[in-house]
Amino acid sequence: MLVFWKARLVILAVPKTGTSAYEAALAPHASMAVLDPPELKHAPLYRYNRFFRPMFDKVGGEEMELMAVVREPVSWLGSWFRYRQRGFLDGRPVSTRGMSFDRFVEAYLQDARPPFADVGSQATFVEPRPNGTSVRHLFRYEHQERITGFLEDRLGLRLELPRSNVSPQGDPSLSPAIRARLQEVCAADFEVWNRAL
Repeated sequence: MLVFWKARLVILAVPKTGTSAYEAALAPHASMAVLDPPELKHAPLYRYNRFFRPMFDKVGGEEMELMAVVREPVSWLGSWFRYRQRGFLDGRPVSTRGMSFDRFVEAYLQDARPPFADVGSQATFVEPRPNGTSVRHLFRYEHQERITGFLEDRLGLRLELPRSNVSPQGDPSLSPAIRARLQEVCAADFEVWNRAL
């Protein structure tokens, strides 16, 4: 999470949406950069609303606007799948080494997800709160030029994005039947991505 106090902007860090690259480029310009632990770095909207928003409100930050990036759901899951194939995870319950993408997504669709498929939900991450707190600026990961343009205009700087925390290469294929189930079960994630800019 990156906080830009003068610009009245908070960037929520949805995992696997390029947040490490934006963090590397923007953290030196931020008023606050929450980098650890992962539960705070990747604080979803409900956690921001519960812990950070009240603190900001007390010191005059009532007008803070929230920004987040979401990724096409199959691509997002593919990034998690590839990321968890990395060698340092071998033998750990979160490793996806040696399994098919179909198996990973089938596990993701279970009510009780095994550790390797327990990666959350983008829709839940940005779900508006009953008190009206919501993500005002929601961008698609696939529209990097829009994200960069918005940030350059809003923050008054020129952005040079490094490649950072990139998942291993590969294009996991998903069978049509599993894709159809994913679209049905995770309709909210597709809806969030469809309404993003």
